Amino acid sequence: MKLSIKSALLVSAAFGFSLPTVFLVLPANAEIFSFNTGVVTNFMAAATQPESAGKFEIESADDFVTTGTQTSITSATFTGLLPSGLTAADIGAVTVEIYRVFPKDSDVGRTSGPPTFSTSAVPTRVNSPSDVALASRSTTTGDLGFSMSVLSPTFTVLNSVQPGGIHPKPGQTTGGDGAFTGQEVKFNVTFTTPFNLSADHYFFVPQVEVTTLGSEFLWLSGTRPNPLFPTGFADLQSWTRDHFLDPDWLRIGTDIVGGSPAPTFNAAFTLAGVESPLPAALPLFATGLAGLGLLRWRRKKKTAASA
Repeated sequence: MKLSIKSALLVSAAFGFSLPTVFLVLPANAEIFSFNTGVVTNFMAAATQPESAGKFEIESADDFVTTGTQTSITSATFTGLLPSGLTAADIGAVTVEIYRVFPKDSDVGRTSGPPTFSTSAVPTRVNSPSDVALASRSTTTGDLGFSMSVLSPTFTVLNSVQPGGIHPKPGQTTGGDGAFTGQEVKFNVTFTTPFNLSADHYFFVPQVEVTTLGSEFLWLSGTRPNPLFPTGFADLQSWTRDHFLDPDWLRIGTDIVGGSPAPTFNAAFTLAGVESPLPAALPLFATGLAGLGLLRWRRKKKTAASA
């Protein structure tokens, strides 16, 4: 959904609420950016966590698209499962990474080349996240804040990918780690340093550290196919990897669950921010300020001369 800042101001005036300050300092032709993957489903839940004491890193990813000259992402949400009884006090670091689509930010020299980009570790890298992240925000670096709310005390997912369930080929197709029951939780994150992204296809990768050994956060699946995905772009399926598979990735549905036909999954998340042609607008804004300064200087000079 896109809404111009001018329209948002009119709506806010009509309904008596205020827009965040960040919107008010942008050009009037800026638009509010939002993206979401629809309704949360119970088809899949995949572990995703930073490296911490006694735990290795796992990354799970799902894609989104930006089409503006520059998109500033200021907040996000993602929904998943925690073991029953855990609270926000059991959460350590929360991290969000942004990846571009392979082969960007990747060492293509270590692959066999088009059309499959197959490696010795995974069946394919086509449409996967890149080798390395484009950008990241985290509570550990102070540029991400979060809150957590419980949506349901009991939620059962039909299948899952848990720590130890990610394997290189030829043993990548395990069928998944089976059903899991926990509490459904939603993380609301704000980026005190926004992600400033040009028009491109990206992957969103949230990670949650659970400080209790033997407990993990599992990211729930979203609606697929996603009817809200931008027209003209392919809605790519969710991918995952752990510390041992890095820098390669596996498709959660096609590679790990498998089958004929194999299922494919999206993940449950939303993004919000502002989309604006900032590179073109900022010089005009600066020129306007310079013009106002010159006009005031001339008026002061004229007043002084006539005194």
